[in-house]
Amino acid sequence: MSRKVAFITGASRGIGKACAIELAAAGFDLVVTARTVKEGEPREHSSTLKESDTSALPGSIESTIAEIEKQGAKAFGVAADLLDPASLGAAVASTLATFGRIDVVVHNGRYIGPGHMDLFMDTPVELLRKQMEANVFAPLIINQMVIPKMIEQGGGIIINITSGSAYSTPANPAGKGGYGMGYGMSKGAFQRIAGFINTELKDQGVKAFNVQPGLVATERIGQDMAKFGIKNDGCPMEVPAKVVRWLCTEPASETDKYLYETIEMQEFCAEKNLLPGWGTPWTPPSGNGGYPDLSAYNSRRLRNGEKLYS
Repeated sequence: MSRKVAFITGASRGIGKACAIELAAAGFDLVVTARTVKEGEPREHSSTLKESDTSALPGSIESTIAEIEKQGAKAFGVAADLLDPASLGAAVASTLATFGRIDVVVHNGRYIGPGHMDLFMDTPVELLRKQMEANVFAPLIINQMVIPKMIEQGGGIIINITSGSAYSTPANPAGKGGYGMGYGMSKGAFQRIAGFINTELKDQGVKAFNVQPGLVATERIGQDMAKFGIKNDGCPMEVPAKVVRWLCTEPASETDKYLYETIEMQEFCAEKNLLPGWGTPWTPPSGNGGYPDLSAYNSRRLRNGEKLYS
């Protein structure tokens, strides 16, 4: 039997890179997609319209592949931009031509650019659309191309790296510890995808998981986000990577328990001791915990005959 293959977006650095290395160690071959091919490439990554930032960020497709190959796995990289559907199609086609299968897709990449940390009234609607394109429609494009092959080969796993912003409102505005509307609303839409895939395709072997990493210490947060009130003091990148590995390697009798819920990755990792020696999930600073959406909780209370407002 051929080795299983994982396709990961945004894998030049951060959570995506950590997941690629972890899955390589678990016996997967990897397809690494991102915009940055070589170390040191200049690219716009400012989160605000107020300034430009094309300084090089650490990480690249080439450096991730080098780490994967140290694990004894095969890997190839494809330059792809979430705002360029043609590049996404080429990435999937290249994967199938090279490996003949895709067993796991990790949707980790997201929109990087102005509007992410700008206030609503300062953000052109076009930038809100771009965040929806990158964070919602790009994963849908990939899914529609990958799922037929997954069904043909007997199944597959889709993992959506979502965000607490999908189901909570920031306590503070963008630039002061919060985030822009485009990020929250696009992650909210992204959050809805997994459930539909499970309802429509689970019986054909295709399953999807929502996994929420919380704040993770990454190269880009360390370089870019202090000016917006976000410290690089989250959990290690290995934490979400260990959870992704668990979902991709444990038997369905265990993983299927989490199909219709959002896995809080830091708590999950700590409770299952997936990263020995680490066990303290990050908590937001006082006054910046946000306002979680209690819709599902309130619906459950109503079904149980409880009153909500008395």
